[in-house]
Amino acid sequence: MTLSAKSQRRLEDEMNRLRAEGAAFAVATVVRTVDATSAKPGGKALLDAEGTLIEGWVGGGCARGAIGRAARDAIARGEPQFVSLRPEELLEAEGVAPGEEREGIRFARNGCPSKGSMDVFVEPVLPQPRLVICGSGPVALALADLAARFDLCRVLCAPGAKREDMPEVEEFQDGFALDTEGAARRFVVVATQGRGDEAALRAALASGADHVAFVGSRRKFATLADRLAADGVDRAALDRVAAPAGLDIHAITPDEIALSILAQIVQWRRAHDRRREGQDA
Repeated sequence: MTLSAKSQRRLEDEMNRLRAEGAAFAVATVVRTVDATSAKPGGKALLDAEGTLIEGWVGGGCARGAIGRAARDAIARGEPQFVSLRPEELLEAEGVAPGEEREGIRFARNGCPSKGSMDVFVEPVLPQPRLVICGSGPVALALADLAARFDLCRVLCAPGAKREDMPEVEEFQDGFALDTEGAARRFVVVATQGRGDEAALRAALASGADHVAFVGSRRKFATLADRLAADGVDRAALDRVAAPAGLDIHAITPDEIALSILAQIVQWRRAHDRRREGQDA
């Protein structure tokens, strides 16, 4: 089944809209069918993080539930899913239970009277993780520059700074109004270094970021944390802040400190992914 130009445009337009919104979604593609099925090889559909069909066609109600569940799992795990929908008689003959996974294939029951079989590849499309850098000092600028080599959307929050004097980044903000919503992972690094430390740290903690780091000494952060806690900021949230920011590689220069911070972010991401894989096993 070859999508018409009109259908292809609709899918592409919807994908572009979802990407612009920073939404997670999945693309389901029919790769194989046997006997009578309403969808044919090449059929495509977009599904949101709840598994709800947004655009396209990969079969009727008999298939949509299994594909929706696969889309939810693909987005949650960050990994593609392969679903094989088969009539109950065929599953029983092969000794496979609905919902069972074997060698990377998830089997599902196709209850349609047509008794057809269909294999569907479900691929997650996740928003790019966001690295929010607060500050315009040497460490902040070195971090913004070095992070260009990583899969990160860089957001530089530098009150009072001129954008033309800053490194080229994906987003620039003249203030600390940080995003609090969205499906993307968010890493906030407070590198204000004496110029708006408290305001930036408050904003970072209020943003609900996955990881918050503070560039400065342990003593400086402890003093600031005590002041914020006394003002009602959650002590548990303050205790989760990586301070000083970065892995301990005895970094001295701004570039070295930036490297240590990015290494810590990579460490956090990979450890989080391994924990998630362990939970899914």
